[in-house]
Amino acid sequence: MASINWSGVYPALLTPFNQQEEIDFDLYKINLDAQVEAGVDGVIIGGSLGETSTLLGEEKRDLLIYSKEVAPAHIPVLVNIAEQSTKVAIALAQEAEQHGADGLMLLPPMRYKADDRETVEFFKAVARNTSLPILLYNNPVDYKIEITLDMFEQLLGFENIQAVKESTRNTMNVTRMLNRFGERYKILTGVDPIALESLLLGAHGWVAGLVDAFPRETVAIFRLIKAGRYEEAVAINRWFLPLCELDIHPKLVQYIKLAAKATGIGSEFVRAPRLLLEGEELTRVQKVIDDALACRPELPDYLNLQTVSNAQWA
Repeated sequence: MASINWSGVYPALLTPFNQQEEIDFDLYKINLDAQVEAGVDGVIIGGSLGETSTLLGEEKRDLLIYSKEVAPAHIPVLVNIAEQSTKVAIALAQEAEQHGADGLMLLPPMRYKADDRETVEFFKAVARNTSLPILLYNNPVDYKIEITLDMFEQLLGFENIQAVKESTRNTMNVTRMLNRFGERYKILTGVDPIALESLLLGAHGWVAGLVDAFPRETVAIFRLIKAGRYEEAVAINRWFLPLCELDIHPKLVQYIKLAAKATGIGSEFVRAPRLLLEGEELTRVQKVIDDALACRPELPDYLNLQTVSNAQWA
């Protein structure tokens, strides 16, 4: 079984397009290189921010193959699995493994609101049919299915189900998971505006969105927290919060792509049915980005900090 540390910052990467809605692999590499240089610990492709619902199967495959070619060996590449059929989810997991993926981010069944038993069986079926490490995505706000603590209890026997992207927007879930399971499941906060709070409560990592435009600031916050330099992390987070709030809007893809364009590592182009922003909405979002860029903080030497683990906190 492949090994993933599940600590640090894992960008949910954008899929950049050109004006003809074709994948812009050159721009994708520019963004990926910026993430690696900033110190991220892994990447996730084909997620919601990657516009997975509009990507063809062969495009997802090509993104994975290209990512493995250009990403450094120490950066794990995870593939998002978001399907409505168990059979298709298994097939895509096996294809991802065949093409060199290092892990999977797995959503509950899509469209059909599966009950707890059905959801658990869905996860078990995928886990049985791949050796890849799995990060479950717990986001009942957007996907209407919550993975409860009792459901995690039923999944304990599956060693490759190793982590959770915690996006319930309830920070108490971090403590509840740690109290019940200790270090069995690694917890990666998945909601940018409450990432700092979740990390302070003991989350091991951060599946981030605004990192696609501001990789250095995102990694700096994470590493400062894990080094116990809380005041510096809080100060950067206060600057970052108006940007992070762009991550919790239905148009988060357009908003974050606009931010990535502003920082020179992305473009605003999206694939239909998404459309480019216009009018008052464009003006409002651009102002949030411009205001942040006008007072972008100077960062400490965050890449060389000595961090502490949850066990050392205890």
